[in-house]
Amino acid sequence: MTAPVVTRFAPSPTGFLHIGGGRTALFNWLYARRFGGKMLLRIEDTDRERSTEPAIEAILDGLKWLGLDWDGDVVYQFSRAARHREVAEQLLAEGKAYRCYASADELAAMREKARAEGKTRLYNGLWRDRDASEAPAGVKPVIRLKAPLTGETVIEDQVQGRVVWQNENLDDLVLLRSDGNPTYMLAVVVDDHDMVVTHVIRGDDHLTNAARQKQIYEALGWDVPIMAHIPLIHGPDGSKLSKRHGALGVDAYRAMGYLPEALRNYLVRLGWSHGDQEVFTEQEMIDLFDLPAIGRSAARFDFAKLENLNGIYIRGADDAMLVDAFESVLDYIPNGGELKAKINPETRMQLLRAMPGIKERARTLLELIDGAAFIFADRPLPLEAKAEALLTPETRQLIGQLAETLRAVTPWSAETTEAAVRAFAEQNGHKLGAVAQPLRVALTGRTTSPGIFEVLDVLGRDECLVRLQDQATQ
Repeated sequence: MTAPVVTRFAPSPTGFLHIGGGRTALFNWLYARRFGGKMLLRIEDTDRERSTEPAIEAILDGLKWLGLDWDGDVVYQFSRAARHREVAEQLLAEGKAYRCYASADELAAMREKARAEGKTRLYNGLWRDRDASEAPAGVKPVIRLKAPLTGETVIEDQVQGRVVWQNENLDDLVLLRSDGNPTYMLAVVVDDHDMVVTHVIRGDDHLTNAARQKQIYEALGWDVPIMAHIPLIHGPDGSKLSKRHGALGVDAYRAMGYLPEALRNYLVRLGWSHGDQEVFTEQEMIDLFDLPAIGRSAARFDFAKLENLNGIYIRGADDAMLVDAFESVLDYIPNGGELKAKINPETRMQLLRAMPGIKERARTLLELIDGAAFIFADRPLPLEAKAEALLTPETRQLIGQLAETLRAVTPWSAETTEAAVRAFAEQNGHKLGAVAQPLRVALTGRTTSPGIFEVLDVLGRDECLVRLQDQATQ
């Protein structure tokens, strides 16, 4: 019987959850969910100087926002240091590792000589076969792996294919530092083994680490997990992803008004594909995702595609859900608190009624907020420059006449107000647009808005009449 699939996401808490980290977590989550397995979360906090609590919180929060739940408790790597040391001592006792007393100057000279000779093995094995009796007094040694000197180390990678390293080019890597702290290489292997990880899915910047880690696995006689090294994300121009391309934390995408479902859908298509399909439900992603379908070349981040996809999700979203998303994003944007203070049962209901018209034009929640600005605007209404130019003495007079016509409308709805405005235009020899545009400006302060009759319905009779009166009497 094959072992159940266990994947892991193992970020270092030295900053926010990077967009590339979000994609790695997603791929691990999808693979585990597809095969009925588990995705574990390990925080690799062994770099004590750079690991911070706020970064850990940002990672956990980012994963939760993306909807990527993990199984079991979070594992903190630093807390397992005693176990890592125990394994290093075991290798030492079995003759598969050794104490190295080389000084910093000796190591620097070795590296310089190796580079001058064009070699990638930078440590020359100085202490590999020396007796401990030769150790200099007062020097704390590191513990190094006694790596194979000949032959090959091979990874049959699920994405990269067969990758081969000549052992003569790989160093006797350090397992335990002179202060007794385990290195990243050792800690990862021990943790993955103890957590019974079956599949290691991570960025291809870890590919060389895979060779070194496999040597540790083999020295310990442990099964090596199946490896899948996914290409990194590049910018649209093919260069390394930078902040201007979108190398931001997941929290930044939340603040820019992206829906987590849309970002997740966008991320799954960065490197993985299923024919020409672009939009996937969560269940479709789970059912279809597999490692061999991931391409070997770097994926390119494209904000325009993300915005387009987000717009598709907004248009297809339930209106009540969008109202909740509208409110939640206010906690992450400048001056969001100011707008949040204006949300009450009445404005929330207005927002819900306006949502079908607003969401048709919005690609992000920020555009949704902008489209709903007319609901929350203070009187007297601030006017955009183009809108103000439309309010001539003649159009102001027209607005005043419209206000009187609308005052008599009952019951108040999009349909009844539309009938009244059309009748007014016809009776006064105007085209509908010549009446509707000044009406829009007077009610929203802008030249563009949701349908004007939707605006009339959403604002209600009293608010519409006072806004019209404000502009008619100036």
